[in-house]
Amino acid sequence: MGLFSRTNQLISYTVDKNFSGNLAISVVDGQVAISAPWYVSNRKINKVIVDKKNWILQKLAEYEEKNSIKKSLLEKNIVTVFGVEYNLKISYKMVKSPELNIENRLIIIDLPFKYRNSDNTKIINLVLEKFYNRLAENIIAEIMEKNRIRFKFAPTDYKIEKMERVLGRYIEDKKIILINPEIVKYNKDILEYVVLHEFCHIKYKTHGKNFYKMIEKYIPNYKEIENRIKGMF
Repeated sequence: MGLFSRTNQLISYTVDKNFSGNLAISVVDGQVAISAPWYVSNRKINKVIVDKKNWILQKLAEYEEKNSIKKSLLEKNIVTVFGVEYNLKISYKMVKSPELNIENRLIIIDLPFKYRNSDNTKIINLVLEKFYNRLAENIIAEIMEKNRIRFKFAPTDYKIEKMERVLGRYIEDKKIILINPEIVKYNKDILEYVVLHEFCHIKYKTHGKNFYKMIEKYIPNYKEIENRIKGMF
């Protein structure tokens, strides 16, 4: 565990020393983590942190901004699913664990009574994240199969994995497609585009002319969809 100054505020970070790999810094869910070979000195780690301080602060600011947007939506009692806004209702019942149900344009989260007199933002976000994961697992499986049949090839595997500011990614060395579960917040044409985009990377590594020709063949309005995605991030 270490500390560094962030405009008069101390920010903590953890250090994980191992026997392989390179020195790396990650900022995930507002937490700063350092991974380094066992022989790297604390002085060297501190120097790298100072050198990367602006990048770290930017990532922390992005996380805080994203969380504030989430919180503001919860304050307005709004949840977005496939581009449609649902009203959110929180109730307290004799249940052992949180439960989520959907009725028409209403999402109802039932919480145990023990949460009644506390700030529920964190637990509600966790419930919604699980909900998004379940939705993503179902619909992404369908879209993956659709593209497998369409292209007659497929990745070795695919995973639903939370990522910062990225909806999809193709890992070339592992031949795996990663899809962010929060993609189910957006319109279904965005889901279709992101999965197809990553499928195209199986054949073309870079965003070249042939790559976009392949996309355009199946999604002629892909540029409009890309602009919408850029506007979200």
